[in-house]
Amino acid sequence: MMPVVVAALALVLTAPPLHAAQVSYFPVPRGAGPHDVAPAPDGKVWYTAQSQGALGILEPKNGRALQIPLGPDSAPHGVIVGPDRAAWITDGGQNAIARFDPSTNQVKLFPLPKDFPNANLNTATFDRKGILWFTGQNGVYGRVDPASGKVDAWKAPKGVGPYGITTTPSGDVWYASLAGDHIAKIDTVSGAAMVVAPPKAGVGPRRIWSDSKGLLWVSFWTTGEVGRYDPNTKSWKVWALPKSGSGCYAVFVDDRDKVWLTDFTANSIVRFDPVAEKFDSFPSDHRGASVRQLLGRPGEVWGAESGLDRLVVVREE
Repeated sequence: MMPVVVAALALVLTAPPLHAAQVSYFPVPRGAGPHDVAPAPDGKVWYTAQSQGALGILEPKNGRALQIPLGPDSAPHGVIVGPDRAAWITDGGQNAIARFDPSTNQVKLFPLPKDFPNANLNTATFDRKGILWFTGQNGVYGRVDPASGKVDAWKAPKGVGPYGITTTPSGDVWYASLAGDHIAKIDTVSGAAMVVAPPKAGVGPRRIWSDSKGLLWVSFWTTGEVGRYDPNTKSWKVWALPKSGSGCYAVFVDDRDKVWLTDFTANSIVRFDPVAEKFDSFPSDHRGASVRQLLGRPGEVWGAESGLDRLVVVREE
């Protein structure tokens, strides 16, 4: 299949001066269903076109989007930048981890072991040794060694639910289990997972991200809150989103340790300052944005408006 290209001008919305930020929107091919995003090393932005089985490549300078088909039955969910500067994709449709080489446009698949069919792959992270760790909502987590190509997988200790995943500065790997209602630390040698209960039952931890100090920030989908877990003191602190009692989906911590979240109920991207304990909100200019994941680089936070076939960026001034 040939790559699909779309060209469009970015729509720009300037936020009020209080926020000291600018929000811009970039249309992608209609029906793409963009799910996750990753700012690429060359200044472009990768996104998963989940509904079209492709990896999208947006050029922010001109708004052009190129889509690379990933293979038969592809349904990509997550995308991250690897230490090799390649795009690494969790592809639930192909039940494989995919690697896209931007220098050759080649796609390589790392299929899961045959005894882990239909893992419903979700997100991935690299540890400090260059090993990729991934989650599958159907009760699976695992790893890929890019050097050898070996793929290992384990059944999650509480069954279905593994969703977001992150690596701390010290190299620890943690995942969040939405249906399992917990977070867990993976022993990167043995593969065993240690379950940590949330501060109260039923919060629905969806995604997880580490700050520069190794504190874990978790989006609580069911209750519309953000939780912070300190692995050293084994303690939680929780803040409620300002406008919603449910629907906190994405979480990302930027290079200044500001916490970014998405609020499905308020149709907003939210910035939280942990020091001032203050929220700022950046609502979409259209209804039904449904931003499911956030990633960034200094000065920029990117997301995909899966409900509107657009990418969105918040640029801080």
